[in-house]
Amino acid sequence: MAHKILILNGPNLNMLGEREPDIYGGDSLESIGVACQHKAQTLGMAVELRQSNDEGELVTWIQSSVGVFSGIILNGGAYSHTSIAILDALRAVGLPTIEVHLSNIYRRESFRSHSYISQASLGVICGLGAQGYLLALDALARIVDEE
Repeated sequence: MAHKILILNGPNLNMLGEREPDIYGGDSLESIGVACQHKAQTLGMAVELRQSNDEGELVTWIQSSVGVFSGIILNGGAYSHTSIAILDALRAVGLPTIEVHLSNIYRRESFRSHSYISQASLGVICGLGAQGYLLALDALARIVDEE
């Protein structure tokens, strides 16, 4: 059976392509999802892409990922910098997780330089736009195959 990867996106990422394209790029979340589907197929994996502006819904999706998904790619958006609940959920499920940010969070406001999600992630990809999701898929393909 192919590995299945859960790709979660936090608040305001449903606005990609419209919201501050000079920071986040012109790709929509839908186009990122299509690119991830194609990439996953080439890697012999499947992906499921979800987005929520609700922290509790993201936590519930993380908690229910055990036994269904082999790993998680998470762009927590602003929750990356504020959510201990998401950190705790990631630690509880123990699935390999890669954190993704479209922009380089270290070149922005200082509060964005700290991410709670990073503490539960195997790696962080930031500043490479939509390509970061594809790189995260490459990394997770290697990681889950080694397990």
